[in-house]
Amino acid sequence: MGHTFSANLPITSTLGMIVIACAVIFFRLRSTKKPTSVKKIIMPPLGMSSGFLMFLYVPMRIPILWGSIAFAVGAVFFAYPLILTSKFERVGEEIYLRRSKAFIGILIVLLLLRLILHSYVEEWVSIMQTGAIFFILAFGMLLPWRITMYLQYRKLKRG
Repeated sequence: MGHTFSANLPITSTLGMIVIACAVIFFRLRSTKKPTSVKKIIMPPLGMSSGFLMFLYVPMRIPILWGSIAFAVGAVFFAYPLILTSKFERVGEEIYLRRSKAFIGILIVLLLLRLILHSYVEEWVSIMQTGAIFFILAFGMLLPWRITMYLQYRKLKRG
């Protein structure tokens, strides 16, 4: 029975990633209809940081250099388009995240790049290490994006 699961792990993880990406798009679009807050900006990276517990499981561990490179790639190449398309606007006393027409396109391109890169990286490292690498890459994308959003929000809140 374990053999069947391991044979389907790449398919299962890819399908799971697609479902998660669709959920992110859905929630992100829905969030633009409600005022934002500091809590809404900082909770995703705080929640995601619990994922680092995966490294307690030895097969998930990767060399620090690999993790550093993954974080840097996420921060430099993947966060930048999200930062460019995330702008706030004041409506009365409330601050809203302005919906960008490019946002969904950027997320789809990032998803496709991840699918392509995932298969490429998987040729050299285990599926568990591949998951770890892409988790760190995603965190590297999310953290600078959310820090920038927080700074923009704080600036607009001060007036």
